[in-house]
Amino acid sequence: MLLALPILLVLLSLSQPQWLIWQHLAETVLADYLFNSLVLAFSVGLGAMLLGTSLAWCCHHYQFWGRSWFEWLLLLPLAIPAYIIAYSYTGLLDFAGPLQSTLREATGWGYGDYWFPEVRSLAGAVLMLVLVLYPYVFMLARNAFRDQSQSLLEASRSLGLTPSGYFFKVAVPMARPAIMSGTALAMMEAFADFGTVEYFGVNTFTTGIYRTWFGMGNPMAAAQLSALLTLFVLLLVLWEQYARRRIQYFYQGHKHQSQQAVVPPAWLNLLLWLFCALVLSLGFLIPVGMLLHWALLVGTEQLNSHFWQLAWNSFSLALSAALIILLLAMLFAYARRLKRDPMVASMVGLAKLGYAVPGTVIAVGTMLPLAWFDKSVDGLMQAWFGISTGLLLSGTLFALLLAYAVRFLAVSLHQVQSGLERIKPGMDQAGRSLGLNPFGVLTRVHLPMLKASLLSALLLVFVDVLKELPATLILRPFNFDTLAIRTYELASDERLSDAALPALLILFAGLLPVILLATAINKEST
Repeated sequence: MLLALPILLVLLSLSQPQWLIWQHLAETVLADYLFNSLVLAFSVGLGAMLLGTSLAWCCHHYQFWGRSWFEWLLLLPLAIPAYIIAYSYTGLLDFAGPLQSTLREATGWGYGDYWFPEVRSLAGAVLMLVLVLYPYVFMLARNAFRDQSQSLLEASRSLGLTPSGYFFKVAVPMARPAIMSGTALAMMEAFADFGTVEYFGVNTFTTGIYRTWFGMGNPMAAAQLSALLTLFVLLLVLWEQYARRRIQYFYQGHKHQSQQAVVPPAWLNLLLWLFCALVLSLGFLIPVGMLLHWALLVGTEQLNSHFWQLAWNSFSLALSAALIILLLAMLFAYARRLKRDPMVASMVGLAKLGYAVPGTVIAVGTMLPLAWFDKSVDGLMQAWFGISTGLLLSGTLFALLLAYAVRFLAVSLHQVQSGLERIKPGMDQAGRSLGLNPFGVLTRVHLPMLKASLLSALLLVFVDVLKELPATLILRPFNFDTLAIRTYELASDERLSDAALPALLILFAGLLPVILLATAINKEST
């Protein structure tokens, strides 16, 4: 209930509508928030679905040059936060960037003499998010295609289906639950994005929540905007669960021979390689190259005590949050294993709900009860003893850690539950028959067998916390900055070169979990 409280309070805030604020928002920016948020989410979902599915089919169905490398390289954009790739492409494509500057020098054109697409726009935000979110669809769709048997392909060809007909009529419909799940994840991330849309000047619910809280000074109105956004996200969660309702039907069964990759002709081999290389370049190589270029221009002058303090704040906070969340995940997962009843299952499901909710919403929901608690304690202490206690919980690291636990418990819980499900129940029974209590079974039997799952859970949450921007921006204590906050502040001041070094540190920290994830998937497929 503690982990669900921030979300429940946000939803309950609709029972006391702030009519004046709502009227003001309706007359000014509410229509923009609604339109931009929906267009952003559905456009990103469509783009990620088309790009991720097509890449997954290419890497599964065709044996082209570099295929084994692209199978894991195409996952690397997951390591880049969307706001960092937005900063990179802004520096590259803006009027003062190297691309337009070279174009003007080569042609002699000046301002207004030519048309160039505006990167700081809704379309630009969609493109940035698609480039970093398509791996969700790519990863799930490739696994779904891999689980389809060779006999299925042969049967469809014997019935007269062409290769394209098999793709559209058999392969994609059977992989639809996995594709829709990846699409829903991409859409939820698009709804939750703050750094990209705020930097590009696109009015969405996430930017509106932040401005309502800090600009208007109205936490209740911000909570009600958060509730409206949460309703959209919950609808997406229900849609994702509906799309997955028959996934067991598709993938259960006896072992089968996996489909053999087709060797394409030379011209198609080249096209497939160019397609994968282009996506990899746009989603990873170009932004990383731009950041490295800026970092080299700035040099090592940023590597001072302040920078290392930022790094220490970021890594210590991320590690603390990851350890706390891992302990909570083990508690929930092991309780679910011991008590297979609807009550425990509903508690676990409620605790996992936070991952579907944007960081701005969780920050608002976390601040409301903590601020109420601090004010209540301060009022009682002043009335009884004449002492002001100030802020005990809100505005402290406790608030940040609570928000991270709400937001990222599902990530860790998924890894721990997957590891526990691979341990046969007979192992538990054997441990109990030898005199171990449930805690002894966990520590003596399960933990040694769960090392890989626990490490994956720890790393994934560590990187997610390291990248998290909106919740950290709202809830951080005074004079406590992280690499993500510093990157955001420098980029907001148009100091993109100075923002490169902290951005690179965040990016490289995110590479290890992505590489481990790609390695695990490849091992599973062999």
